[in-house]
Amino acid sequence: MIGGLPMAQQSSEKEVFFHVGLGKTATTYLQYQFFPKLRGIHYVQRTRYPKAHKIIARDPSSRHLLSREFDQQLQEEIEKFAVHYPDTRAIVVLRRHDGWIASQYRRFAKNGIQIPFEEFFDIEKNQGLWKKADLDYSKKISIIENTFTRKPLVLFYEDMRQDPYAFFDQFSKAIGASYNRDQISLNAVHPSYEEKQLKAVRSVSKIFFPANPKQYQNGFMKRLQWRKQQLTSYSIMAAARFVPDAWLDAGELVPAALLEKIRGVYADDWEKVHAYALANNDESSPLPHSAKTAAATTAGSSPSQQS
Repeated sequence: MIGGLPMAQQSSEKEVFFHVGLGKTATTYLQYQFFPKLRGIHYVQRTRYPKAHKIIARDPSSRHLLSREFDQQLQEEIEKFAVHYPDTRAIVVLRRHDGWIASQYRRFAKNGIQIPFEEFFDIEKNQGLWKKADLDYSKKISIIENTFTRKPLVLFYEDMRQDPYAFFDQFSKAIGASYNRDQISLNAVHPSYEEKQLKAVRSVSKIFFPANPKQYQNGFMKRLQWRKQQLTSYSIMAAARFVPDAWLDAGELVPAALLEKIRGVYADDWEKVHAYALANNDESSPLPHSAKTAAATTAGSSPSQQS
């Protein structure tokens, strides 16, 4: 039983949509600038996710949307939620593999990671911190299909960047909600950092942050340690604007040649997930999905310009 009602009864009475990420696809923007403005659906704010199944069970609304940012932990987390609401429809936003892993690395660099990109993701020997399987989008879709009874809605970061409102229209239509365009800001929630700043953090972190930091068992101490590292990194980035370029590594933070190789390795997977979206997303989708158009990197001012 959940919240005093049998699980089967609750699942049948509730229609749940679960935006599961991925990270670095403007997830934070959606969680704060778009989802709260949706009408006709109850949005469970991301900080309340640990109690989401109880909140949904007790809320009088029949339709609910929740959102988290899962990457490597996708299978573990959605399996936990499926125990309560197996008929959930997952929504996943994908980003072309090369841009996605580069953005993941920039996030880690911002927070004080010391290793170069080649050790973060090793496309040759698969010995990096992130593995080749972590970029297998078709596998992620299969995991979702095998966890929930409904096929996922698969959307694309590049579409949001090219035409945010068309993306919002498709999203809201798929979940049976509506929104007022005048209420939606297209300003990014998180700023993008210059490569110079991230290089400075990576260099200085070797002094401030040990390669194998002490791992606290206590949750509070872990959060305190992480917060200390974040504050130090942000201070370094602020000062890095005034550091001469000659003081920093002259090489690329994320080598373009490696990104091109990653793009080629995962080209088939990128085509497959677009074909899946075309075949399984809601009919009358306002966004055309084809491997050709989606593979092109689009430019423009939108929330997706977060790194």
